[in-house]
Amino acid sequence: MSPNEVGSIKLFSPIKIRELTLPNRIVLSPLCMYSATDGIANDWHFAHLSAFARGRVGVIFTEATAVEARGRITPHCIGIWNDAQAEALRPIVRFIEEMGSVPAMQLAHAGRKASTQKPWMGGKPLTDENCVDGEVPWPVVGPSANSVGQGWPTPHALDVDEIAGIVKSFVDAAVRARDVGFKIIELHAAHGYLIHSFLSPLANQRTDAYGGDLQNRMRFALEVADAVRAVWPQELPLFCRLSAIDGPPDGWTIEDSVVLSRELATRGVDVIDCSSGGIAGAPRFRVSDSGKPMNTIMDRGPGFQVPLAEQVRQQAEIKTMAVGVIINPHQAEQILQSGQADLVAMGRELMYNPFWPLHAAQALGADADYNMWPDQYRWAVHRRAQLADYAGIQDKPEVS
Repeated sequence: MSPNEVGSIKLFSPIKIRELTLPNRIVLSPLCMYSATDGIANDWHFAHLSAFARGRVGVIFTEATAVEARGRITPHCIGIWNDAQAEALRPIVRFIEEMGSVPAMQLAHAGRKASTQKPWMGGKPLTDENCVDGEVPWPVVGPSANSVGQGWPTPHALDVDEIAGIVKSFVDAAVRARDVGFKIIELHAAHGYLIHSFLSPLANQRTDAYGGDLQNRMRFALEVADAVRAVWPQELPLFCRLSAIDGPPDGWTIEDSVVLSRELATRGVDVIDCSSGGIAGAPRFRVSDSGKPMNTIMDRGPGFQVPLAEQVRQQAEIKTMAVGVIINPHQAEQILQSGQADLVAMGRELMYNPFWPLHAAQALGADADYNMWPDQYRWAVHRRAQLADYAGIQDKPEVS
């Protein structure tokens, strides 16, 4: 696509972060597939992620990728705690780059929310009674010995040496990701998983250097960021996903997120990925027009987390990525044009339509001649448009 076609359309304009240029501002949010064996990606993962590359998503994240075996959400999540797991991802990385997109990995540790069933099997904690196909439950860990909620296992409270061991696991994982060609790393510090559980006073009841006041609760997150940045190439970006608010007033707040984001920026983090909730289960907190969290069950409107990305961007002076019910290209463009965020991440919408960027470019008038489409598709899709025009059929894509 030529610069003349893009014009002032920000969604399809490149952005340079450190020495890496992203082809557009559309990001595939990590989507867990729960389809691996022993943490190893397989044909499903290749087919899944390659679809978004063909659809011209700018940055394509792996699902939450466990840095150690006990850090998986389910027994079927992918990992990168050994070389075999890393090598299984190499063909995926290569294809994503061949298509002009940027391969990215989210490094994660599920902490006290680990050892669960697949969501379509119920998503409950694994027990000896509900295991299938050779699954085996494993002990979970956290900052303190308090569980996610009723019916969830009590985690083992990590000691200082064990915390250091997990920091090393993040480092080792980042090195493997680097060596197989990933260009962006994101640290998962959201949704009630291990790093988030250290941040939130709802989960962290420690009285040592890793608990208590805000600076102590941030310590683990900052140690992971420091250690990963030290091994991650200086020319490549480092992202961090935060639950910018917990929701309950006595939990992690947007003001806390601003403080943490400022600290992360000084330590070499380039982008804050602003999500919300999850400290006691799935994120279920909507942000009102005033920016205040509203505790609801299902009412999560379009762009409900965008105000969080905007506030962090403005007050912490760091690039942000907005996520959460971003489904319309005009909506996505407005988020960028208004300065609420620098990138937009999409999950379920891209799962529903992996070619969303190509259709969005048509809807926004950014690609009149189908130049964004892969060569293997372009000639046929262009011909389709000509035939539709000849037949008098309205052929403008309707992107929800």
